[in-house]
Amino acid sequence: MFAAAEPATIETIRAHVGDGDIRAALDVLARDYGPRGIQLVRRGDRWHFQTAPDMAHILRRDREEVRRLSRAGIETLAIIAYHEPVTRAEIEAIRGVAVARGTLDVLMEAGWIRPAGRRELPGRPLTYATAPAFLDHFGLASRRDLPGIDDLRAAGLLDPVDLSLEQAALAADDDDAR
Repeated sequence: MFAAAEPATIETIRAHVGDGDIRAALDVLARDYGPRGIQLVRRGDRWHFQTAPDMAHILRRDREEVRRLSRAGIETLAIIAYHEPVTRAEIEAIRGVAVARGTLDVLMEAGWIRPAGRRELPGRPLTYATAPAFLDHFGLASRRDLPGIDDLRAAGLLDPVDLSLEQAALAADDDDAR
């Protein structure tokens, strides 16, 4: 019964332990376990073990909700990691599109980015940087451990569009040099 996936009927228990007075045995077990941290209880015609109500708060498990970052979130996080401290306007200039307020909020809720002060520019824009939780989550000792462009290319993580843009930029640089 400890390993049962669901409460068991007397017939199910009898199939595992054989004939005998199953109900009397269950009553004895229920009395024996009554004052302990786990109890044998009857729900309808089924029996199962459950945590005693006075111990439930100790054994409660909080499950972390797994959140998937959107592509915009991943891109924004990468820009902040590689260019920190960076302002929202700089992120938008690199990405080529506006950054939704929610994107930065999600990254801050995850603990991966933090406000890093203000730039000495008109309007004093807020800058963002990675937080220690970012390094912990991705198993990095420091930002210097982030993969470089060659590492990303070798791992096949660059989109074909990114590679063609890079090749076009290199070709333009070669043309300028001639």
